[in-house]
Amino acid sequence: MADLPVVAIVGRPNVGKSTLMNRILGKRVAIVEEKPGVTRDRKEVEAEWRGRPFLLVDTGGWMAGGSDLDKKVSNQSELAIKDADVVLFVVDAKVGVTEEDAQVANLLRALDRPVHVLANKVDDTSHEALIWELMALGLGEPVPISALHGRGTGDLLDVIVDELPEEEPEPEQSDMEEGEGVISVALVGRPNVGKSTLFNRLIGEDRAVVHDMPGTTRDAVDTVVETEIGPLRFVDTAGMRRKSRIDEGTEYFSMVRALKAVDEADVALLVIDATEGVTHQDQRLAERVDGAGCPIVVLLNKWELLDEDQRKDVLYQLGQRLHFLGDAAVLRISALTGRGVHRLLPALENSIDAYHTRIPTRQVNDVIRRAQQAQPGPHGARVLYATQGASDPPTFTLFANKTIPASYLRYLERQLREAFGLEATPIKMRVRRRGS
Repeated sequence: MADLPVVAIVGRPNVGKSTLMNRILGKRVAIVEEKPGVTRDRKEVEAEWRGRPFLLVDTGGWMAGGSDLDKKVSNQSELAIKDADVVLFVVDAKVGVTEEDAQVANLLRALDRPVHVLANKVDDTSHEALIWELMALGLGEPVPISALHGRGTGDLLDVIVDELPEEEPEPEQSDMEEGEGVISVALVGRPNVGKSTLFNRLIGEDRAVVHDMPGTTRDAVDTVVETEIGPLRFVDTAGMRRKSRIDEGTEYFSMVRALKAVDEADVALLVIDATEGVTHQDQRLAERVDGAGCPIVVLLNKWELLDEDQRKDVLYQLGQRLHFLGDAAVLRISALTGRGVHRLLPALENSIDAYHTRIPTRQVNDVIRRAQQAQPGPHGARVLYATQGASDPPTFTLFANKTIPASYLRYLERQLREAFGLEATPIKMRVRRRGS
């Protein structure tokens, strides 16, 4: 797909940027909460108005000073401004011009592209007089809007679309280039295990905010990257914790978005902080991802910080707590230095190939027959016929003369995995009794 023009929403924290994004898109995409600092990464979503598509970018609040994390969030906002074709500068009309508003305006006045000052929270005509104070920003006449109620947003979009660069004719595209069939890879894990650092290394830019404070990523951020095995969509998600540990609305919605990303992913990269070992929460998270039915590649991050005894202990924990993942690929990496990350693409390719595997019925039955000859089922239980009914993940239906005990079903599953190289992907086994 040809590059879309970019419309960036910027401003200081808590002026309604994410609310405006949701209003323009007509659905809740960005997390919104009545406190500053909820949005941290750049959130990019394709939008359309009057048949004209464009990329809408929500940013974290720009701040002049603050902590190291605040500076990184502000840097993301400045990068979005640099890339934008049109900038929407959101200001809280009820608060008026603040020092941070004035400093953002200083950045924007130097631009050679359209900038619109949006006087937000002008919910009715009685508040329109508030906009004139914003003329002091030196960016032209402010546009009164209410992102929450939608007032003025339609007229604003009409103006934006007219200002976008002329559309270039698109060459013929394959389904892969249009996004159909692009493999989605979700990075999941507990808070502060290095997911965003790995995400930035994989896509080759500082797209996600990285900081040593747990919970930095609040939304799912995705980017399509051309790789030697084809285009991959990497999705960085918020760290997931047990529900009992979630104590704020923002974190709840972050977890919901992360779980949605897992459910929609083709492959999940389970990032574990090797310096903390394989925790009970890592186990619970792995169970949740495994239940989604997509293959998992386990990444033991910060491996270089462990001595030999610690490494042996972590591998023992892995076998004990994540045994249900079978022979899922396990990579020892350092997201910070890049050590071991080059082995990720081959592991992904193997997992993806296994996930899409289709096996002829004759070959499935040959394996089942040999398995039953080597070890007959208990109490006369026998599979009469077997077939692969679906892929993504591989799903096998076994027609049997009676109920197959769970232990024997696991034996047959293991035989199928070994015979067809399915060790790195989940498979489903369904049993139907004859005559049912």
